[in-house]
Amino acid sequence: MAVDIVMPRLSDSMEEGTVLQWFVAEGAPVAEGEPLVEVETDKASVTYESEHDGALLKILTGPGESAAVGAVIAVVGDAGESVSEPDGERHAPASAGMGERAPTGAAERVPAEPAQTVPPPRTGTRVKASPLARRIAGDLGVDLTALVGSGPQGRIIRADVERSVADGHNGAGDDRPAAEPADGGAKGQVHRERLSRLQQTIARRMAESRATVPDFELRAEVDMSAAVALRGQLREVSDPVPSYNDFLVKAAALALREFPRVNGAFREGEFERYSRVNVGIAVAGEDALVVPTIFDADRRSLREIAGSSRELAAKVRDGSITPAELAGSTFSVSNLGMFGVDSFSAVVNPPQAAILAVGALKPRPIVDDTGAIVARPTVQLTLACDHRILYGADGARFLVRVRELLESPVSLLLG
Repeated sequence: MAVDIVMPRLSDSMEEGTVLQWFVAEGAPVAEGEPLVEVETDKASVTYESEHDGALLKILTGPGESAAVGAVIAVVGDAGESVSEPDGERHAPASAGMGERAPTGAAERVPAEPAQTVPPPRTGTRVKASPLARRIAGDLGVDLTALVGSGPQGRIIRADVERSVADGHNGAGDDRPAAEPADGGAKGQVHRERLSRLQQTIARRMAESRATVPDFELRAEVDMSAAVALRGQLREVSDPVPSYNDFLVKAAALALREFPRVNGAFREGEFERYSRVNVGIAVAGEDALVVPTIFDADRRSLREIAGSSRELAAKVRDGSITPAELAGSTFSVSNLGMFGVDSFSAVVNPPQAAILAVGALKPRPIVDDTGAIVARPTVQLTLACDHRILYGADGARFLVRVRELLESPVSLLLG
């Protein structure tokens, strides 16, 4: 019996996904465990394996097309079985994943009909086009009503828009190729670059944060002399050697355990507190900022945190990071110290209550216990807080505790 393959929800922020490629052609046999489709989410690209033996009966979402979470993107069933084309879009429960497919129910054993290229409706009705095709058409100035769709039921897909541009017209009577850089006058030629799905998600979430989160900031300077000495000793006995960022992650994690509200979130007029302390670490990926998660950071040793952070950073940079490794963080740490930045303001990642921004570790003048001005290695921390869940005293106590842990770092080995 035919079963539906639906677009899964792979992260809290995911609303839709884009099919990058099908590894099995429509009508071809597929074996259980064989790679079936690669999907780009708002955070990563994921390859899914088939969970059934049979055949890929119908592809409803082609390469480059997007589908909402829970929408049916393909049908798998017995070889030779035909599935009638549904009226409108087919949907499964939004909570369903690739491995939770529901029977189609409406599948009929009817003679297969060859795919037809159907012109899209013209005036008075909405042009049928994939979200990706609409976005590309908008960027390039292509008139969708002038195109003929090659997707399911005549739907205009990305390939149709790009084909129109390659043919040297944009569907609106302009003979100049739409992909040609525009003349910006005194600014010279203007080159426009489309945002990737990840970049779109970052832009949307950061705009949402600035528009909805009433944040405030607290700052502290930390004397890292003892941490520098301890790291020098660990260099001889630990592999990998914890970085200063690993020290910060561990200190923040232990402080989060003591101040659970900082480890919480504000959702729909309520406070949420989490039993696990999962710290997200900001990593610069290709043209985007990615935040993988170190789970249960408060219970892990410095060496374990060091190993996890290096592994996650490597996966971000080679593109192999998975949605599971990007989800579930309860607090974030963003470190720009390696770029020589002294301090900066980070944007709270909703619905998290706070984010810790870390500047460069460098010698700075401080006043010691005798009143003398001496040079010590210090780091400047900035804690951005959501004022709906954290108040000044809450954030201050947390930040002071982080500083205490870093200035007496032996406690990081014992916690």
